[in-house]
Amino acid sequence: MLTQGITRNWRSFITLAVLLAGAAAATRAQAQDQVVTSGGRFELRPYVGAYVPTGDQRDFLEDAVLLGAQASWRFTPAFAVTGTFGWSPSKDRLSAGDQTIDVYQYDVGIEGRLGNGNGSAWSFTPFAGLGIGGRTYNYRDLDVEAKTNVAGYGALGGELGVGHWGLRLEARDYVSRFEPLTGTGETKTRNDITIVTGVTLRF
Repeated sequence: MLTQGITRNWRSFITLAVLLAGAAAATRAQAQDQVVTSGGRFELRPYVGAYVPTGDQRDFLEDAVLLGAQASWRFTPAFAVTGTFGWSPSKDRLSAGDQTIDVYQYDVGIEGRLGNGNGSAWSFTPFAGLGIGGRTYNYRDLDVEAKTNVAGYGALGGELGVGHWGLRLEARDYVSRFEPLTGTGETKTRNDITIVTGVTLRF
């Protein structure tokens, strides 16, 4: 069952990789000569959204708000490197006392972007991404050592932009390694998703 779950998620990631390759092929000729769209190569983006555990992870953690920030460097019109940090104050469903667990996510990935290329002041840019990073779980009020594990993600979304500003909607599917925070137990693969909206500043 665990192997089937891992295979299913990595098939999704491979599909996203194919989308990235398609984005590159569709914009290669334009990317060779085109200067990065107006607003600049660097982007900063605070965001807010939802952290939604799925499967076995949902038996352990509750849905929660997600707050964070991103920084991107668009090295061609079609591709960008994006680093992300997020924090979510979730609740432990299994322990007594309504315990809060602070979940920290930090990662870096590659985005393939498709611009509209029509020269308009307004633009819409769909994107797909793949990345890898870490996930830390920390009980806020219990004297329990924090646990950190590796996590990978696939992302889909779009951004509406004008000049130096943009409004982004992004959904990510995370696959992460998980080991019990207290006591002993089997290390497993867990899954959760995040859905966020952020305001982009380009410079």
